[in-house]
Parts: sequence; structure tokens; C-alpha cells
Amino acid sequence: MSEQWKAYSVNESDIPAYTLPDPLERPSGGRVSTASEWVNQQRRQILQLLKDGEYGEILPRPKRLSFELLTQRDDALDNTAIRKEYRIHCGMEKDNDFSFDLLLYLPKAATGPVPAFLGLNFKGNHNTTDELDVQRTGFKSPGVLAVEERSLQAERWCFREAVRRGFASATVCYHDIHPDYTNSEQYSAFRLFFKSEQYPDIQRRYSVIGCWAWGLSRALECLEQDPGINPAAIAVHGHSRLGKTSLWAGAIEKRFRMVISNNSGCGGATLHKRKFGENLSQHFEAHEHWGTPAWFVRKCSDYINREEEMPFDQHELLALIAPRPLALATASLDFDADPKGEFLSAKAASEVYALFGSQGLEADEMPPLNTYVSGDISFHYREGKHDQTPFDWEHYFRLAEKFLK
Repeated sequence: MSEQWKAYSVNESDIPAYTLPDPLERPSGGRVSTASEWVNQQRRQILQLLKDGEYGEILPRPKRLSFELLTQRDDALDNTAIRKEYRIHCGMEKDNDFSFDLLLYLPKAATGPVPAFLGLNFKGNHNTTDELDVQRTGFKSPGVLAVEERSLQAERWCFREAVRRGFASATVCYHDIHPDYTNSEQYSAFRLFFKSEQYPDIQRRYSVIGCWAWGLSRALECLEQDPGINPAAIAVHGHSRLGKTSLWAGAIEKRFRMVISNNSGCGGATLHKRKFGENLSQHFEAHEHWGTPAWFVRKCSDYINREEEMPFDQHELLALIAPRPLALATASLDFDADPKGEFLSAKAASEVYALFGSQGLEADEMPPLNTYVSGDISFHYREGKHDQTPFDWEHYFRLAEKFLK
């Protein structure tokens, strides 16, 4: 690997001096002091900065949208759940169609609509569950390494515990919205909006993360029409690059009642200006070298090794979620994702939450390992590696019981 692709240092002593942009500073001078001014003016301006410099414009809702129930099993998960598999059909002009499949578990014992979790998965819906008759997904394009095995990441999803506690939980494979490899636009949702000759220029205004977030909005609309789900109590979540996606989806899609980001790192919850661990060079040069696309808009590459020039930072992305509940998780061995940077980002975002009468993150110092800090901004620092575990889910379930039920 060439020198330019290497991560920054993971030693605190190597962090340069930096200044975060103030999310409450008006472009014309002075500071925002009310929630009304934030919602009606300042939020829009910061959102545009993040669109221009990192995540791109928001793709439109398709002109045609329908939901086809492919399968239903009423004795799922040892007769504790109802399992449904939906196909989400999207269309624009005539004969311009795109579809992807969603897996949903609902608690069988529920007597009315229930809150739900929604997240993207890495290895296909068939790898999020230990049930062996779930349809395989994630094979829409030949460039994706097919994962024929089953149940490889079931522990990351905790479906059984979700339904035991009275929650629905749903997932879509991210490859089925946009394959995570270069030059795959023809197999992605971008094909709804662009002709093949336009593909090389898509990244000027739109991003892969933005495309995945678009898919989460369509999946949200699928859940909203299911009679077993409370449409006003749906949480979006994601791990790693999909944790970056859940933050952007939560920022642009206010219908998500709670936002969860697990080990999201650079381009997620942590601060760019700390120059710690994973960085933009890896997302542009190295990721292209490895066959995965750059996940951000082209403009973002201008800030490689020049993060101090960014007119925004990730605490402002977190602030866009205010006043809705936000949960961040980190891990002690996930050095490149900069756990402390995620904490500091959440703390800086608390200033915006305060406009709504919230304390935001209710901690002044990085909490001890394996300790839940719960509030309108929640945080925990788990012992272990880059992963999403039952320990993480225990916190998310507790928060959902507080905020979604």
C-alpha cells in the first residue's frame, strides 16, 4: 500500500491543533439562539454544506412505488414471530424499473402496531438470521462476491431478542441498492435517474452513501404501510460504512424517529479535523484500488490531508438529527474509527440539542468501558473490535423502550 493510503496516527499526542466550526454561528454574523431559527434557517444552511462537500444531493422519490409481499411465515423464530419478505418496486419513466427485497420480523404476540428497527446489511438478508429458508439477496450484480453461506452475521441483528421485547426489525442488503464496487451504477438505483453516458459524472453531485440512504427511505415507506408497524416509531441503524449511511439517512429523512450509528468512524460520527486513524485518502485512493467505490461526492476528495479546510465537520451532521434521539457506539480496539473523536463530536452537537431544552450527551468525559450513557444523545464505548454485538443491541433496545414505546 502506498504512503498516501495509510491511516493517520492513532496516538493522541500526534493530533494537530484544530478548531471546529460553530454550528450556531450565522453566516451573516451573530449566533442562533432559538430552536425556531435553527429549524427554519440554520439547519438548511448546514445541510447544504454537507451536501456540497460530503454526501451529495438527495435523490428524488420514484414516480412509481409499490410493495409486493413475496413470502409470509407465521411461525418464524420458533413460533415467536411473523416473518415477511417484501419486494420494493421503484419506477420512473416507462420500462425504467428497479427493485430490492426487504426482510421483516414482527413479534407474534403483539396486540397492535409496534416500533421497528430498520438497517442495511452487508452479506444478504439470508445472513442476518439463523432461519435457513430466507431468500438469498445481495446478488443483483456480477461484481459482488456472492455469499452463498447462511447465518454468518445473525448475531449482529438479534432478531429473536427484538421480537421478544416487542419490536419489529427489518433489513435490506446494501448491495441491492448500490453494489459496493466500482463502476456498478447500471446495477444500482442510480439507473432510475441517469442514462449510462451520465454515469461517470454522477459523483459530482451524488454519492453512493446518498444512494444507500435513498434506499432506506423507500424501505421506511414499505414499513409504514405494514399494519403491524407503528409508522411514527421507526429507528434507523447501521454499522461501519452503513453507520455512516444511517447518520446521513437520519439527517435527511425526518420520519426516522431515532438514529443509531455503530462504529461509523471517518465520514460517520468522528471528527475529520482530528486527523486520527481512518481518513479520506482511504475512501478515495485506496478504496478505488481495492475495487470499492468512493462513498462520498467528488468534492470531498479535495479535503484529503486538508481536513482543516473543511467548512463543516461531523458534529454538524449529528446536530442535523436534533431533537430526535441519537445513539452512537464505539469499541476499544476500533482505533481507526477514533472512538474519542466520536465522543467529542457528540459533545459538540449537544449545543444544538440545547436549543430544544435537551442536555444532549450527558457526559463531560469519555465514559468508562462498557458503560451506557443514555439520553437524547446516547453513547457507549464497548470493549472489543469493530463489530455490532448483543452488548450494543442491549443499549439500543433500552433506548427504544424509552423513546419509541
